Formats: sequence, C-alpha cells, structure tokens
Amino acid sequence: MVFSFELLQEAVLFGVLLGCFYAAVSIGLSVSFGLLDVPHVAHPAIMVFGSYCTYLLGLYGFDPIVAGIVLMPAFFLLGVGVYRFYYEAFEKRGSEAGVRGIAFFFGLALIVEVGLILAFGVDQRTVEADYIGKSLSLGEMRIPLRMLVAFGVALVLMLALMLYLSKTFTGRAIKAVAQDEPALRLMGVNPVRIKQWAFGIATAAAALAGAMLIIVGPVEPSLDRVYIGRTFAIVVLAGLGSMTGTLAAGLILGISESIVLTLFGASWAPAVAFGLLLITLGVRPQGLFGR
Repeated sequence: MVFSFELLQEAVLFGVLLGCFYAAVSIGLSVSFGLLDVPHVAHPAIMVFGSYCTYLLGLYGFDPIVAGIVLMPAFFLLGVGVYRFYYEAFEKRGSEAGVRGIAFFFGLALIVEVGLILAFGVDQRTVEADYIGKSLSLGEMRIPLRMLVAFGVALVLMLALMLYLSKTFTGRAIKAVAQDEPALRLMGVNPVRIKQWAFGIATAAAALAGAMLIIVGPVEPSLDRVYIGRTFAIVVLAGLGSMTGTLAAGLILGISESIVLTLFGASWAPAVAFGLLLITLGVRPQGLFGR
C-alpha cells in the first residue's frame, strides 16, 4: 500500500471524533465499574436499549439528541432500581457478589437483547435528523456532520460529569465510596444511597450514549456485543474510575482503530481494543491514570 500523509491525516481526524464518542459510551461504565466496583457487563445492552427508545421518540418528531436528554430521567430511575436489586440480592450478602453479579448482569443483557428482538425484530433501525447524511468539507476531507454532532454532545457529557464528580459534595462522595467506605460512613453519608445515585447517573449517561450511537450508525439488538470489548478496554486502559483517563483512552482507541482501518482494512479494526486491553493488563494493570 502506498503511504499517503493526507490519508493518514484524515484517519487521525476521524479517529479523534470516533474516540470522543467511544469515551462517551464508556463513561457510564467508568462510573459503575471503575468507581463502584459493580461488574456492569450489561452497560452496552442498556445503551442499545437507549438507542431503540430514541428511535421510538423519533417517530413522534423528536430530534435524537433531544430524545436522549428526555430519556435520561427515566433511565436514571431504571439504574437506581437495578442497583437496589443487585445490592439486596448480591452485594449485601458478602464476598461472592462479584462472581454472582457478573452472572446477573449477563442475564440482564440477554433479557434486554431478547426483548428488543421480540419487539423490533432483527432488522437495523435508524433515525432521521437534518445533520444525518450530510458532511462538512475541509479541503479534500469530508467529515460527516453526524460524527461532529456526536463529538460535541460527547464532550459536553464528559465535561459535565467531570465537573459534577469534582465540584459537588455528592460527586466527591461517589469518588470516595470505592476508596474508603468506612470513612464515608463516619461523615454521615450512606454508601448504599451514594452508590444507588451513582449507578442511576451511569445509566442515564447510557441513555444519551444510546442516542449518539443511533446517530453514528444503524443499530440492531445484538450491537451490544460489538461494544462490550471496546468499553471495558477503555475503562481498563484509562484506570478504573478515572474520568480524564476515559477521555484519553477513548481517543487512543479511536485513533488506533481509524488508522488500522485505513491502512489494513476493516477486518483488523475490532482487534485493536482487545490488543490494547492485553497490553495494558500486561504492562500497566492500573491503567494510564489509575490509582
């Protein structure tokens, strides 16, 4: 293959847009798995569920981003309920919560996927918006507007969550609950309620990520299987619970995937996430920004 600097430049630019989107779809997992130590393997399935809910609201004229924002309160309550059940059934009972919890969330992911198949079938679904199908020209490069919109929304979501976790008492309590739960109790804070709240936030973020997902491309019920490797790779590469690291890891994965896709073809791109995951676990298990 003939090396082209312009082609590489376009791949890097597209990788930045894709990487920020990857970070946004992983931010909820970074909270639930990284900060709360909850093995939430159903996170991508919840995100795909959010995509289908966005599709339904789109039938009534809602813009996908507006639909995602509208869905966030309902998904927040869903997350609170899911965590409460997980806590009562598994976490409250001791040290085997992790292993049993993984089985629980795998089961939840399967239920969501089967439910979507029964409700919508296996056909792909898309949404309509003014920015979908159009592109922006930068010299010889053409950037899809849908990727720019997803990039902008992803940045806002990431920055809002970073500010919330660092500037508010509840946000700092969320960051502290996985580090020193007894100390949090001494401050008069109920760790279970904090975890409930945080898991609700993570699930609400998954709803907006689902809206971005259906903007970026068509969705189908089994799409969560594509993203489970990517999201966990980003969270591990970032360092468990690091919001800044999640953004950096998303950019690393997005740029790497885009370059591999451009230079070597689409068949190699899915292996990038798992390759980065294995390298990180072998060289720096705590991640780039891990504690």
